[in-house]
Amino acid sequence: MSKEMTPVRMGVLGLGRAFTLMVPTLSGDRRIQLVAGFDPNAAVTSTFAREFGGVAHVSAESLCADPNVEWIYIATPHQLHEEHVSLAAKHGKHVLVEKPMALSLAECSRMQLACKQAGTHLIVGHSHSFNAPVLHARRLIESGRYGRICMVHAMNFTDFLYRPRRPEELDTSQGGGVVFSQAAHQIDIVRMLGGGDVASVYARTGRWDQNRPTEGAYSAILNFESGAFASVTYNGYGYYDTDAQMGWIGEMGKPKAPNTHQMTRQRLRLVLDEAAEATQKARRNFGGNDYVPDTGTRPSAFQHFGPVIASCERADLRLTPSGVEVHDIDGVRLDAIKVPSVPRSEVVDELWSVARYGAPPMHSAFWSTATMEVCLAILESSHTGEAIILGHQDSAPVIRP
Repeated sequence: MSKEMTPVRMGVLGLGRAFTLMVPTLSGDRRIQLVAGFDPNAAVTSTFAREFGGVAHVSAESLCADPNVEWIYIATPHQLHEEHVSLAAKHGKHVLVEKPMALSLAECSRMQLACKQAGTHLIVGHSHSFNAPVLHARRLIESGRYGRICMVHAMNFTDFLYRPRRPEELDTSQGGGVVFSQAAHQIDIVRMLGGGDVASVYARTGRWDQNRPTEGAYSAILNFESGAFASVTYNGYGYYDTDAQMGWIGEMGKPKAPNTHQMTRQRLRLVLDEAAEATQKARRNFGGNDYVPDTGTRPSAFQHFGPVIASCERADLRLTPSGVEVHDIDGVRLDAIKVPSVPRSEVVDELWSVARYGAPPMHSAFWSTATMEVCLAILESSHTGEAIILGHQDSAPVIRP
């Protein structure tokens, strides 16, 4: 079998929530072969080996040293990303690391350096800027058909802060809160649509629940070097649900009950302490008692990150779970996109093009460091009350067919 037809042999480092959400993709796409896994929870690692036939490793070091592992999906907590990317690079392994890339620009720089010195690839994701409707909207903007991009508006109201959390997920210094975990999605999307290079950020954040002592909301204005600008808003306090504007298709591309947020808050009332909450989260994840495997049902819609509208000189482009809605002088039409049989297959599309055809990654270390700079600027601007001037930005990549 030629290299172009050989599945990518992937090891997974961290079998928690991020991996749980990626299981349907990594196990369902024939371009990926899961060959090894490690998690500090030995029982979960054993379940991985039993489920996928891969090697159950006893440490991150042993997984990275495994000669059968070609790429490593790093899905460990945010604060461990730098350590684990550097470990993978030391062993000559290519990396797909979960968002956010890291918790500081210094960490991002060291990760870039480690992979450069090792000659290994680094892709950062999954962020929702991988989603096909986002990439299609970017292609429409690149075509020039509707003139230059002028403005992007993105908003998302979710129940993020009241889903089961470990203590560090409510501690901003350890990467907790919506800016690190959720802005990494939203900023990636608006940068992809707006052209990439953000000149300045002015923002406010909200901490409105003393029992969840981290940022649960933010709003920001991003000014691009091109003169375009974006407004981004996120609210994770679990009352209004912007999925009402997405035809009640949830973030994961599946139908969603209108009372989901209220049910999330009500379930949290029954949790007695931090330990019980952490246990509740672990039970939902891969290998946990409450884990429900994907049924293999073909998705009917794309995943999304709430309402997004990109305004060009001659059209507004509204992203939907089924494609891009174009509003122009001739009226309204939907550029529908065929939904793939495997959810999030766009992530594997990019990894495959890098691993098997040598293409440069779109969600590269440089691109993701720039997104991280914007996220950090949101926190800094809210603290100082001033606009933050940026200096580590990267232009949006050309979107290949």
